[in-house]
Amino acid sequence: MNVFEFSIIIALQNNIFSGLFVGQNLLTLKEVDSTNNFLKNLLSNSKPVPEGTVIMAETQFAGRGQQNNQWHSEPGKNLTFSLLLRPSFLAVANQFDLTRAISLGVFEALYPLLGDGLKIKWPNDIYYGDKKLGGMLIENILQAGQIKNAIIGIGLNINQEVFPDGAGNATSVKQILQKDYDLRTILSDICSHIEAYYLNLKANKVSVIRKAYLSRLYSFNENRIFKAGNEVFTGTITNVKENGLLVIQKGNREMTYNLKEIEFLNK
Repeated sequence: MNVFEFSIIIALQNNIFSGLFVGQNLLTLKEVDSTNNFLKNLLSNSKPVPEGTVIMAETQFAGRGQQNNQWHSEPGKNLTFSLLLRPSFLAVANQFDLTRAISLGVFEALYPLLGDGLKIKWPNDIYYGDKKLGGMLIENILQAGQIKNAIIGIGLNINQEVFPDGAGNATSVKQILQKDYDLRTILSDICSHIEAYYLNLKANKVSVIRKAYLSRLYSFNENRIFKAGNEVFTGTITNVKENGLLVIQKGNREMTYNLKEIEFLNK
């Protein structure tokens, strides 16, 4: 039996997901270097992998975030998973709209638990207050000018109580609410909300998604301190452009920044 056939058996036995396709094919792994890498290897297999396939790992020993940052996760305590989507309908120039849709799906799933303290930190981190609850790494595979596959890796701190020094400003749902939560239930909710936003994106409801993303953005319309290159300055986030560039009002000038060009400094 190959890995793909094994994953379908697990999905049929353990599926609690109510959506149309996201999470309907679920493979749970005990340990893996990276669920994104595992999904990429699965795609290189001769058998087709259904859209919406989710790879969930109890332990990731080489999980990555944006800019190759390492993701720290205590085994069995958190959600570390990857999702396959095929947004060939989306123009490559508008691929940040997929980032918006996925971020909103995660946000909406967690909002009933965490309320107004929850925010999306540009481009796709999930924050509670000024602490990082999770993040994602979206790897788009292009072919003939289209997005053939989107591999979306998501890491969320759920039940972890202690973080290593290198974890920075990490927090977890357990730290915030002082309760343990069932990982499968939260994963099911996330998949359901991601699917809803993804289908809205497919139905070209782009303006709704962009507006919703902006309204949930961390530090939106707030004065805060940033660092760009060697310069530290106070500015205000006023927008996110269609292509995903961050717009900051800096004095009487409006500046745009890409991911590696700007750093949020602690308040």
